[in-house]
Amino acid sequence: MIGCKKVAVVGCGYWGKNLVRNFEALGVLAMVCDADPEARRLAIQIAPRATIVSDFDKVLASSVDGVVVATPAKTHFELGRRVLESGKDVFIEKPLALTYADGVQLVKLAKDRNRILMVGHVLEYHPGTVKLLELVTSGELGELQYIYSDRLALGKFRREENILWSFAPHDIAVILRLTGRMPTQVAAYGGSYLQSDVVDVTVTHLKFEDGTRSHIHVSWLHPFKEQRLVVIGSAKMASFDDVGKSLVLYDHQIGYEHGQPVPIRGRGEQVPYDTDEPLRLECNAYLHAIETREEPLANGQSGLNVLQVLETAQQSLTSADKSIDIPEERS
Repeated sequence: MIGCKKVAVVGCGYWGKNLVRNFEALGVLAMVCDADPEARRLAIQIAPRATIVSDFDKVLASSVDGVVVATPAKTHFELGRRVLESGKDVFIEKPLALTYADGVQLVKLAKDRNRILMVGHVLEYHPGTVKLLELVTSGELGELQYIYSDRLALGKFRREENILWSFAPHDIAVILRLTGRMPTQVAAYGGSYLQSDVVDVTVTHLKFEDGTRSHIHVSWLHPFKEQRLVVIGSAKMASFDDVGKSLVLYDHQIGYEHGQPVPIRGRGEQVPYDTDEPLRLECNAYLHAIETREEPLANGQSGLNVLQVLETAQQSLTSADKSIDIPEERS
């Protein structure tokens, strides 16, 4: 079934070129659009069978079924809106938009036009996080208590968005999936060290109604690359290391001596998971959605939930009162 539909990718830059490569390999790429001549030259090399254009209107006027928006975040709302209004399905790279209000408009427009709206939360399709979710939902870890993630690297430094908006959407998306709910309170702390108006490092705390808590540490001012997600349950603990390509389940327990908690260390068990490329799986998920008209995992509502946490965290960064409640009607 997959392969009957054709897509266009808008943006062949830092991340867009990877989407171009994958959709080309899947045999469904009909068009690539980028205003930058150098990016268009790269697109010709990656996707020699595709039509390469500089004018976005040509994408909207084409016969492609779906459009992939991989442009700077500040353009996501406007381009996504125009794609949906043209009657085509859209896949928007994270974040969905830069404000919750704009995100709501996109979700409503997709619903009104009966169009697929997917958001690029690629970590939700990673076989390692899929397996981790299985461990959580099966009850293997017991009751969730604490989740923390580290997404750290040296660069790529940006001007158009800070580190919170650049790195944190991936981890927020997965944490919301693992907990199955929105947080009730968000607090974020950060610092600007390279550019006075762009935050380089942030730590975001999420508090959930059932008592679960999490923190998300992101930085592009770090001496080595680290992408790790640790989930603490009442029965077991799990650590997913995306750089080291490992998922480890720990059978640690907590005992008590004289009323004091003491660790009872168990063994760490490697949990196997598939080695398929997450981005290829994500691209296939978009194709499946536009073929079957079934909502993808990372749908518009998922993107909106992540956007709500991001927006609240950004407010916290610039607020004297660090802890900000998420309104119940939004969560």
